[in-house]
Amino acid sequence: MTDPIADYLTRIRNAVMARQKVVEIPASNLKKEMTKVLFDKGYILNYKFVDDKLQGTIKIALKYHPETKVSAIKKLIRVSKPGLRSYVGKEELPRVLNGLGIAILSTSKGVFTDKEARRENVGGEVLCYVY
Repeated sequence: MTDPIADYLTRIRNAVMARQKVVEIPASNLKKEMTKVLFDKGYILNYKFVDDKLQGTIKIALKYHPETKVSAIKKLIRVSKPGLRSYVGKEELPRVLNGLGIAILSTSKGVFTDKEARRENVGGEVLCYVY
């Protein structure tokens, strides 16, 4: 697989469009950190890391509004691709929908949202936008 992060986002996007409750994704350390960020910011209901002595999987419970059945995740956009990496400095950190969405960044201090990276005063690779 050439772009595991794009695969991660596509699996979540497809599960949301199919109104599935749970999606299973092959695990990696970066995907685990991205899942924790999505959970902390309220875009997913819950997650579980399943270790099967090989690669492992991540089970993500998707979040929907109880009455209208609208997903908490409207869009997932991959920004930095293997063919064209997108790096930003601490001065030019992106704002997604004027702060209503989040940008997930991979920095030297770990995986952060754009707001956390501003607070930590670090830049890095912009992985995706979520809103």
